[in-house]
Amino acid sequence: MKRKALALLTAITVVCLSFLFAACGGSDDLGGSFFQDSGGYPYIEPADGNYVYDGIEEQDFALVSENPSSYFSLDRNTASYSYVRRQLNDGLDIAPDSVRVEELINYFDYDFPAPVDKAIGISAYLGDCPWNAENKLMLVGVKTSLSELETENANYVFLIDVSGSMAGKDRLGLAVKGMEKLADSLGDKDVVSVVTYASGVRKVLDGTECSDEGKTVIKHALGDLTASGSTSGWEGLQLAYATAKEHFIENGNNRVIIISDGDFNVGMSDLDELKEFIQDKAKQNIYLTVLGVGMGNTRDDLLETLATNGNGNYAYLDSELEAEKVLCEELDGTLKTVAKDAKAGVTFTSAVEKYRLIGYDTKIISQEDFENDNTDAGEIGSNLCVAALYEIKLAESEETRLADVEIKYKDVSAGETDESVKIEVTVDTPSSDDLSFISCVAEFGLLLRQSDYKGDASFEAVAARLAMLENYIGDDAYKSEFVTLVGKASELYAE
Repeated sequence: MKRKALALLTAITVVCLSFLFAACGGSDDLGGSFFQDSGGYPYIEPADGNYVYDGIEEQDFALVSENPSSYFSLDRNTASYSYVRRQLNDGLDIAPDSVRVEELINYFDYDFPAPVDKAIGISAYLGDCPWNAENKLMLVGVKTSLSELETENANYVFLIDVSGSMAGKDRLGLAVKGMEKLADSLGDKDVVSVVTYASGVRKVLDGTECSDEGKTVIKHALGDLTASGSTSGWEGLQLAYATAKEHFIENGNNRVIIISDGDFNVGMSDLDELKEFIQDKAKQNIYLTVLGVGMGNTRDDLLETLATNGNGNYAYLDSELEAEKVLCEELDGTLKTVAKDAKAGVTFTSAVEKYRLIGYDTKIISQEDFENDNTDAGEIGSNLCVAALYEIKLAESEETRLADVEIKYKDVSAGETDESVKIEVTVDTPSSDDLSFISCVAEFGLLLRQSDYKGDASFEAVAARLAMLENYIGDDAYKSEFVTLVGKASELYAE
């Protein structure tokens, strides 16, 4: 009732302010964005926000006797976790399709073994399923090699949405601060260009080197940005990629970094056309990193499509701390791809009666695509962890081997040569504290998704198991924050 009353009050406030704003000569095409300054003035979200998430159809259990193999594309997007956190912190009911469970799991760092002489290393773990006592959980852990940005020169194009929907400290204000943090982290020989788009497009900076003097120039240019107008996203992408091609560095890191709420309301907005355009540029070795901001007219579906097809990654910045994590702490992983077209194939034996992959629902591929080395699959950055979690039911069998796991990818550091890594999972595969924590995150996600497969899951059970992992969580700020979010979700859904 409190949230409904607040929503009604907000709607009345928005209507009143819109009349006031119009009377003062403001534009009426801003979708609720009444203030144009990026420096932190109050921002009124639209009462009827236009959130667009990709629809998710969860994978059902598959019988091993009928379909023993599971194939999916691997990446390390984390946007869904930040979307969930933003909604919980704002006291909003969680949009089920905003919850991609694998992105919640992959938000955190784990103690998976690092690879040896490969771009990817894999490990496996087996434990009980907390929300279904009859089943087990099988975890496949992936760790990528460390490849530091300093080892090669880079050509970055910051493509920044400055349309009216980006007004506010949590949108353009946060975008500017995030890009300033990124600029501080770049090497002296790296080159930065800045392209903006709104009702039109503009090249604000062209090929500025990241010397101390150059970084000052970049920050001044970013600080002068303001938000107004409609959203010519298509033209912005064209100019950004043309600029990246103009400054292309052979054997370097060439990348467009787009930061937007995803509201492409002018120009080409068909997802299939965008997908083809981005894929073509990726084949020219110009990759894409996507950073989402804002709530209210979020186009998560479009931003995810851009990242997936641009050989890049996708994160959502809901705070300055998240910008710090993505653009400073995990900078190598955000901007340096080490494994391209990464995909997983898991084949279960007769020791397993049935299985269900938790998450990756929008990333399922066929056996033909898995075996085809030309299939466009996922990309994983440097020194990152990726997890795949299965809920399985064991069969009455003397077979001790549960499954064979194979990861296929192209090693970017070796000239994109085809590589694969395999591992065998057996009935005596050990459990781990990582798996125990991941089971908490997965259960949390199933509850927020209102999943048909949540079994006996509850926020109280998740909180109790997290309390037992106190030593494991330790001083990890992000895992500690997760404990807090579980508490908030428990209170929210108890109302």
